[in-house]
Amino acid sequence: MRIAFGSDERTALTDHLVEELQARGHRVSLLGPPAGDGAPEAGMQWAEVGQRAAMAVAQGDADEAVICCWTGTGVSIAANRVPGVRAALCSDAETARGARRWNDANALCLSLRTTTEALAREILDAWFAGETLDPGERQNVARLEGRDGGA
Repeated sequence: MRIAFGSDERTALTDHLVEELQARGHRVSLLGPPAGDGAPEAGMQWAEVGQRAAMAVAQGDADEAVICCWTGTGVSIAANRVPGVRAALCSDAETARGARRWNDANALCLSLRTTTEALAREILDAWFAGETLDPGERQNVARLEGRDGGA
């Protein structure tokens, strides 16, 4: 799977997440400081990181995104402004599992402040567990995209 990974800072957690994603066999594209000092993307702040990772998903350049900032809230707000992206701020594995099953989330947002490496591993396990959208929730997801005559 192709993953757009972004963060507004490079930390031990972001390095761990990139390693985890790659160890799981994903192709990871880096945005923001995790891309490295010489990369043009290295200077991006949370709003741009969230938006660019989400755009990669919406445009088909990535299958999903994993995006981080200090609280995770900023990147989730930025990502959710991109049509076709359903970003979920997940602070635990059950929230990640539910975001996939009930919300068809395609962008995982994490807090750099509260997510430990062990917790990140649990969240990724739940996120990639193969849960698919509950058929009873299709109408809700369609509503978000304006396909049911609602919103």
